[in-house]
Amino acid sequence: MESKNPVENTSSMETILNSSSQRSALSIQSKASGGNSIREVNFGDSGSKPVRYGSRGADSEALSLSQKEISDEDARLIYINDPGKTNERYEFAGNSVKTSKYSIITFLPRNLFEQFHRVAYIYFLVIAVLNQLPQLAVFGRGVSVLPLAFVLLVTAVKDAYEDFRRHRSDRIENNQLASVLVNDQFQAKKWKDIRVGEIIKIHANETIPCDMVVLSTSDPTGVAYVQTINLDGESNLKTRYAKQETLSKVPDEEKISGLIKCEKPNRNIYGFHANMEVDGKKLSLGPSNIVLRGCQLMNTQWVIGVAVYAGRDTKAMLNSSGAPSKRSRLETRMNSEIIILSVFLATLCLIVTACALAWLLRHKDQLDYMPFYRKADFDDVGPQSTYQYYGWGMETFFTFLMSVIVFQIMIPISLYISMELVRVGQAYFMIRDTRMYDEASNSRFQCRALNINEDLGQIKYVFSDKTGTLTENKMEFQCASIWGVDYSDGSSQVERVGYSAQVDGKVLRPKMTVKTDPGLLQVAKSGNDAKEGKHVYDFFLALAACNTIVPIVVDTSDPAVKMVDYQGESPDEQALVYAAAAYGFMLIERTSGHIVIDIQGERQRFNVLGLHEFDSDRKRMSVILGFPDKTVRVFVKGADTTMFSVVDKSLNVNVIRATEAHLHAYSSVGLRTLVIGMRELSSSEFEQWHSAFEQAGTALIGRAGMLRKIASSVETNLCLLGASGIEDKLQEGVPEAIESLRTAGIKVWVLTGDKQETAISIGYSSKLLTNKMTQIIINSNSKESCRKSLEDAIIVSKKLGTVAGAAENNGGSSEAGSTPVALIIDGTSLVYVLDSELEEQLTRRELQLFELASKCSVVLCCRVAPLQKAGIIALVKGRTAEMTLAIGDGANDVSMIQMADVGVGISGQEGRQAVMASDFAMGQFRFLVPLLLVHGHWNYQRMGYMILYNFYRNATMVFVLFWYVLYTDFTLTTAINEWSSMLYSVIYTSLPTIVVGILDKDLSRRTLVKYPQLYGAGHRQECYNLKLFCITMVDTVWQSVAVFFIPLLAYRHSTIDISGLGDLWILAVVILVNVHLSMDIIRWSWITHVVIWATIIATFICVMIIDAIPVLFGYCPCDVQIAREAEKFGNPRELGTVQIEMNIIPDPSRR
Repeated sequence: MESKNPVENTSSMETILNSSSQRSALSIQSKASGGNSIREVNFGDSGSKPVRYGSRGADSEALSLSQKEISDEDARLIYINDPGKTNERYEFAGNSVKTSKYSIITFLPRNLFEQFHRVAYIYFLVIAVLNQLPQLAVFGRGVSVLPLAFVLLVTAVKDAYEDFRRHRSDRIENNQLASVLVNDQFQAKKWKDIRVGEIIKIHANETIPCDMVVLSTSDPTGVAYVQTINLDGESNLKTRYAKQETLSKVPDEEKISGLIKCEKPNRNIYGFHANMEVDGKKLSLGPSNIVLRGCQLMNTQWVIGVAVYAGRDTKAMLNSSGAPSKRSRLETRMNSEIIILSVFLATLCLIVTACALAWLLRHKDQLDYMPFYRKADFDDVGPQSTYQYYGWGMETFFTFLMSVIVFQIMIPISLYISMELVRVGQAYFMIRDTRMYDEASNSRFQCRALNINEDLGQIKYVFSDKTGTLTENKMEFQCASIWGVDYSDGSSQVERVGYSAQVDGKVLRPKMTVKTDPGLLQVAKSGNDAKEGKHVYDFFLALAACNTIVPIVVDTSDPAVKMVDYQGESPDEQALVYAAAAYGFMLIERTSGHIVIDIQGERQRFNVLGLHEFDSDRKRMSVILGFPDKTVRVFVKGADTTMFSVVDKSLNVNVIRATEAHLHAYSSVGLRTLVIGMRELSSSEFEQWHSAFEQAGTALIGRAGMLRKIASSVETNLCLLGASGIEDKLQEGVPEAIESLRTAGIKVWVLTGDKQETAISIGYSSKLLTNKMTQIIINSNSKESCRKSLEDAIIVSKKLGTVAGAAENNGGSSEAGSTPVALIIDGTSLVYVLDSELEEQLTRRELQLFELASKCSVVLCCRVAPLQKAGIIALVKGRTAEMTLAIGDGANDVSMIQMADVGVGISGQEGRQAVMASDFAMGQFRFLVPLLLVHGHWNYQRMGYMILYNFYRNATMVFVLFWYVLYTDFTLTTAINEWSSMLYSVIYTSLPTIVVGILDKDLSRRTLVKYPQLYGAGHRQECYNLKLFCITMVDTVWQSVAVFFIPLLAYRHSTIDISGLGDLWILAVVILVNVHLSMDIIRWSWITHVVIWATIIATFICVMIIDAIPVLFGYCPCDVQIAREAEKFGNPRELGTVQIEMNIIPDPSRR
């Protein structure tokens, strides 16, 4: 039965409500003081904390500017419906966005610049240039350029395709249409053409094209509902409001004008501070009056607003840093070995050059008669002249450069192509892994970056978002303590009950059913006549009313049955409202001025006279309701730490003690808890509150602080009703996955925009936090306080470490003696750590924070803005060489994902932004275990071995060439022709390396999952390090000696020519390196057998083909060249005394 509220001034209350940012409270993890094993060290400040930039989540609209008027110098002036005047003094950014890396003009130089970060590419570029000089041409000029050109082309094509997809995505978004007011009519306009100051109309289910202040909505009370799934990772609806002064204005029917003075563009998606002048009135604007780009309008027919930030100035774009160029850590470390090889190569060249110089000086008198060094002209025709001769100095210099060209394969350029192909093969098997397939979302694992597969085997830090990443964002009411009675017993009798209500001949049922306690359900149905029933009545009425939930009626297959879907900002509130409905208190209607609740089949209307949002200072929220019996009551819910301080403890001490004990029991099993209280307001108290609330709602300066003070004035002397316990639904396997990761030596940090208590609660439910841990909590409201808190926390962590070490030295086990420490820090404190103006102070505070965090087993960062998440990762990356991985599911995680060495996106229900910005994407957090511990280990082991093997096979070939040069008096000729030299890395030895790099497994999947400690091989760099590199190089020396001298000594006195001996050497090297590879293979497959042995056979075939085609020869001059030289000498007998053994240089350039 509906009844009217006798309280007057209802319309003014609506104004108050619309000026207040309606936010909801999330459940708080409770810690009872008595008998609790949790130790908490809190370094926060007492009293009210002013909000700083980026420090607060959605719990307040105030920023650092909230305490003063915005000056013209610090503000952006927007003239409503006058974009020309708005952009007259300063042309604001257009609404076009760009996420691509290249343009047609910049692609070639920028892509080449990025590719030449590889030291080997620069080396081969120099080699190719040198080989173009006539004096240094050892190989064919085209042959020397082709390998590098091919590698650069393949990589450029891949990068161009990836950026083409980004351009296509930008084009699609920029060309979307929106209704913009032009010449007093709304017309379709492309997003990219929208300008600041224009009025835009958004219809239901459309996406907001820019950041805009709400002027009016289709709702008579000015309420609009938006879904921020693409912005902050939350799928629940958020409420936004239009000011009453602009609500009635219809821009396409009447002229609307005014001035908005707002802050300059910033990254704080949770805050907005502005003033608006309309019709001579000056109004205050906050975050509840603005809708951001990327949000979606839901359950509202239309919204009209004015654009204040567009394009790159929108908060969504400011929080999305550019896509970085990530390179594998193993590849980066490989550059140092490339440099070592270069030094080694230079040493070989210096040895050859020194020996050649000695040879030239020793035989300088015979140079006149030697081919290619001859100075005298023996041609009788014409005047006598001398051939071009550069002198021993230049000849020595040329010898050094030519030796570099001959030994160039010491640096394996084919290695980079092999690495790319191996990564493609590894990605294929990761994508096909059924253990990383999510049936719920029907999504497979995605490998979006092919150049960092091996980094998955070296991760030391995992930075995880909470909502949608660790949790399913599905919470369920589990139990309650009401007036000292615990209704969590008898779990075996718990059953799911679906309540229904009759409304206008239709049956309304909640969309979700809730587990109910039979005893509590019976009491709730008994009514509020009995004492026990009265407390239960007030408790569930508080759950149904003290929130910002919006009931949405959804049709079903049965026309007579409707489903009620509760939408709101907080999944905790949804769980509580569904619980209230299950016990007979069903919320069926909500406006800004009243709510309608079906209580055990009877519809009752309550006027909402006021609502105080949740903030992290009070840690509670409250609603003031007008009852049918002309009474006014305030219902409050919040964290136990603050609720017990405002409860009237003189009313019933036993109830308070019992509730505290129940809270401790709930929190010990990982439930999220809230405490519920209420009290009745007298007429004078209500009038006093109403006057102050109305005054604060229209204040332009310090409005947030005034509202907090007014809320605290009525949230006192409460009667404790009870407490609730909610289970935060984790994704399947999250606790086990975190335990496996920590066992593997990986540190897991949780970075969330949620409140501190929520972060702690999820820490318990995911087993990040345990009751044995000492919690160090840092909440600071000033730079000095932050500094002192960090220093005190470091001292505490050191003391705990000292105590643990002493316990272990006294004979106790390390596990028993250790005292794990958990650091919990909020965004406000991180502002002072990461945003210091002085570089010295910034460095010192960063060092303090990293020192503290490195001593902690767990780190939870709460109330952090998107860019702060990236700042935390940058802090860790800047202070340690360890690998970092970031995993998230929302657009607020994009900066974090891009900042980490490896970024993983969850392809769940929270939009696609995180997936599009990630290196890898998957459906569930638990897939990190097979991704890192299995595929990461395999990829790292394979790639490490493949790099060393490529160094080995090329160095073996170089040493064979080196011994030949020494043996033939340093002539820099080669018995192996240039075609075989080129094919050595392309055909003769490359394919087996690639196959082994894709298929070989040092350990089975079962072993790697069962013993996560084996992942530590990547942390210790066991598969690729300087020691292994040196051993490999030493190994090549004696093997190359055997390969060179055994054929030479065997055929020394035979008739075999030098080309035949060269064929023996190339065949011997190919057989050697392939047999060496086969000895290192751990798990054989038929593919491996085929490739290795077929490669050796293919080498024989290629060598025979090359020998059979004279055109391909490059090591022997033709008969005409020999005869021409003989004619110049005249009588060959005159030179009979000259007996210096020299091999003919291929393609002589100096005569």
